[in-house]
Amino acid sequence: MSAQQWADEALHSFEAVVQSTAGFRAREGQRRMAGQVAQTFAAAELGKAEGEDHEPQRAIAVIQAGTGVGKSLAYSAPAVALALARGTRVLISTATVALQEQLVHKDLPALAEHLEQPVRFALAKGRGRYVCKLKLERLAGGGSDEDDEWSGEGDLFSPAESSQPAARQTAQARVKFYASMADALTSGEWDGDRDTLATPPEAEAWSPVAAEAHSCTGKHCPLFSRCTYYERRKELVAAQVIVANHDLLLSSIGARLLPELDNCLLIIDEAHHLPGTALSQFACEADLSHLGWIDKLASRALRVGQTLEVEEIADIPNHAARLRAALQDAARLVMDVYGQGLKAAPRFGSAAGQPTRARVAGGALPEELVEPFGQAVQHAEGFATALRAISKALRAAMRDNPDESRRLSQLYAQVGALAPRLEGVHACAQLLLQDAPEGAVPAAKWFTLAVQGDYAVIRAHASPVLPGNALRQHLWSAVRGAVLTSATLTSCGQFDFFLRESGLAGDEAVQTLSVDSPFDYALQGTLVARETRAEPRDVQTFTSEMVDALLTDLARVEAGALVLFTSREQMRRAVDELPTVLRAAVLVQGQLPRRELLARHRSSVAAGQPSIIFGMQSFGEGLDLPGRLCESLFITKLPFAPPDDPVGEARAEWLRTAGRDPFSELVVPATAIRLAQWVGRAIRTEDDRAHVYCYDKRLVRTGYGQRLLAGLPPFTLQRSAAI
Repeated sequence: MSAQQWADEALHSFEAVVQSTAGFRAREGQRRMAGQVAQTFAAAELGKAEGEDHEPQRAIAVIQAGTGVGKSLAYSAPAVALALARGTRVLISTATVALQEQLVHKDLPALAEHLEQPVRFALAKGRGRYVCKLKLERLAGGGSDEDDEWSGEGDLFSPAESSQPAARQTAQARVKFYASMADALTSGEWDGDRDTLATPPEAEAWSPVAAEAHSCTGKHCPLFSRCTYYERRKELVAAQVIVANHDLLLSSIGARLLPELDNCLLIIDEAHHLPGTALSQFACEADLSHLGWIDKLASRALRVGQTLEVEEIADIPNHAARLRAALQDAARLVMDVYGQGLKAAPRFGSAAGQPTRARVAGGALPEELVEPFGQAVQHAEGFATALRAISKALRAAMRDNPDESRRLSQLYAQVGALAPRLEGVHACAQLLLQDAPEGAVPAAKWFTLAVQGDYAVIRAHASPVLPGNALRQHLWSAVRGAVLTSATLTSCGQFDFFLRESGLAGDEAVQTLSVDSPFDYALQGTLVARETRAEPRDVQTFTSEMVDALLTDLARVEAGALVLFTSREQMRRAVDELPTVLRAAVLVQGQLPRRELLARHRSSVAAGQPSIIFGMQSFGEGLDLPGRLCESLFITKLPFAPPDDPVGEARAEWLRTAGRDPFSELVVPATAIRLAQWVGRAIRTEDDRAHVYCYDKRLVRTGYGQRLLAGLPPFTLQRSAAI
């Protein structure tokens, strides 16, 4: 079958689903999107190349689909039809849990009901979301007495800490907690997935029982046949459609968890998050103060290595001692070079506990820091080589002595639990030492100083600056067919910024499509520009005036409303000044769990009472409040990125060095996408009516404000003084 025939059949499948779904109305924009998806995936050549000289055809579509288009059906129906026809699979990646749950529990089951062939789908999660039954068994008190290798290791607390009464009480409570988890697992009340616990535990409590790769022996584990993680892996293997998240997509490249990217149809929904996820994925940090883990890892490795007669362990004491010394020297020299600025910063020692920061200007590490970080790389690498030898010996021993698999698996976990810290130090030190070639963008490098109790904690950080470079190297080089979609991929009306950020600028395989929302924004919504006298840069005066105007407007709210703040201080001021008559109607992010807060909001609105949500940036995306749940949206200030972001600072510095304007080229486009997301909370259906208030006069009084307006839905615009 030709590519065009495949595309036609896929589009026909989409149309058949639309026609057979009761109450579903066909939308021209949705059909256009489905057609582009079909053409893109039909054109991509999947699988092994036909010959060494043949370059497989790649096809990538970047589709902005406005709110209400129905993009999940527009991409899933043709993609699944093509996957079934071509004998391949669909991989859908999203940024939020809410969309993953919507796809797995609602959209995909509904689609499957209307397809001629049966379709299996599954949700993919990182292995760390699942419990390791072997670890849980031991920590819950179910381990056998032969597990002497674990005794005295201070798994929950260090030996010094465990002698303290408070620590002992906490340890006892933790053991009780693990025992309750084990009981729930045994009884079938819990399936081993962290997210399905009634109250998901904090990371500190979950980490010791997580099924992490470094501590997992796979098929050699005595509980392998009952392993929750590997049971989920089986479901993924059998599924034609897999739903994952952007973090897992990027972290599993080259692994076997997800379908091979050159032989599947990749859909990236909420694609505007992909560049930010890439930066987080490839960033690294190293703690230069808490170094006790080095000695603990060395002790464990030596004991296990001696048991297995691993020759490479002879160098571990030297590598451990030299690594610790190198990191201690690095911490001391960081304070010599940057200490004055770190200690002088106003947040140092503050009650908020926020770390102070010093960025490495130009990305060139000071000469005095090169030696200690070079030593750290050398000895972390030598240490890691010895650990790999121990790992290899343990696996061989488990293969040759299956009766010893339980004891050996626990030894493996004992060493593996601390190995990621060693890898983190190695990766961070390497990136800190990396010099950018002439003309290239240097990595962002910085150090932080935080106060934890009576101790000062110094950390080193490094990150790529351009997400597009990382995505081009790690993701797009492996992908044959992909669709990227979101309601906000254009910035100020253009795709250019997103294409650069995502690593797709100049890629001949890329096609773009913008599908307008079916909503009549001019009729359904009004954008009210409330212009303060104070300049937004005059933070104190502006905040005072803005809060006064906001409270005046909130007094007129009759149903549901959402207020989005750009800083916690702004939100605190507004909460403190709430009049008594409004206090009962306001729900503040952070004071209740998100799910409970939204449930109360819906309940109040359903009862005919006003309900106002105060939220920060995370409430500006992915929040679906249709109808009366959000008849008024208040944006207190334009959502520019925080001015002290070290990666943004490093990038702006590089742009200025190259004679370019970071504000126009970077800040405004990024703000445009964020603002469009925030404004998108207002109109969610064709029947909605809403007013959007913005208290930042720069939106209507500046040239860049006009660029921001160009990227927003075409609301009816009203201007008025804030007071």
